[in-house]
Amino acid sequence: MAILKTSAEIELMAEGGRRLAKILATLKNEVKPGLRTRTLEEITLKLIRETKAEPAFLNYQPTASSKPYPAALCVSVNDTVVHGLPSNYVLKEGDLVKLDLGLKYKGFYVDAALTVGLEKISEKARRLLQVTERALELAVSRSYPGKRLGDIGQVIQNFVERNKFSIIKTLTGHGVGRSLHEEPTVLNFGSMGSGAKLEVGMVLAIEPMVSMSPPPKGEKVLQREDDSFVTRDGSLSAHFEHTVAITEAGPRILTKI
Repeated sequence: MAILKTSAEIELMAEGGRRLAKILATLKNEVKPGLRTRTLEEITLKLIRETKAEPAFLNYQPTASSKPYPAALCVSVNDTVVHGLPSNYVLKEGDLVKLDLGLKYKGFYVDAALTVGLEKISEKARRLLQVTERALELAVSRSYPGKRLGDIGQVIQNFVERNKFSIIKTLTGHGVGRSLHEEPTVLNFGSMGSGAKLEVGMVLAIEPMVSMSPPPKGEKVLQREDDSFVTRDGSLSAHFEHTVAITEAGPRILTKI
């Protein structure tokens, strides 16, 4: 059952979200060929300290993972969809780099992600990024009180598949607030009028995760020993995410500057 937030709690989450968005914007500008992904983790920890928040992912253990996550930032490159560990990997031209970050601010969690294409990416990779980000925008536009979770999933799936890419169906969005992961599960596929009804006070992490291959080939992932998820066929992937509050006036993106 979804945990509804008060207006005051949503304002707190919005402040945390602004801080998170500023960090992601800085990281996006730091991503360049020749950089080791562990350097992004070092920058992230410094920025989190400066913003007087706490890292949400550091030592957090998701349900599907065998051990706690040992970093504050997820850096997932190319076929790695989510939960990629910062490492000695040196970024190169053509890489697709997913940055996923969670913060805890004054007792409330917020979560957001974006994907950066490094310099001369292919036209198809560029379109993958555009489609995934647009799918998130469409999902947010459906997030009004009285709509249903299936409405969100349906618009994401239809748009992605119309562009001949695949939704990663086993990876989902989620409720967020007092905990990093709360009810409800937010699927990136579905049918209109299905699923739980959206209520004022719900706060959702909506996050399309998309692979370049068409369905059904591109829908599958494998979990590596380090608990990262990669596309089964090795295809490129993209990920965009916002924390979104359902208000009487409609959807409110909390993770923006």
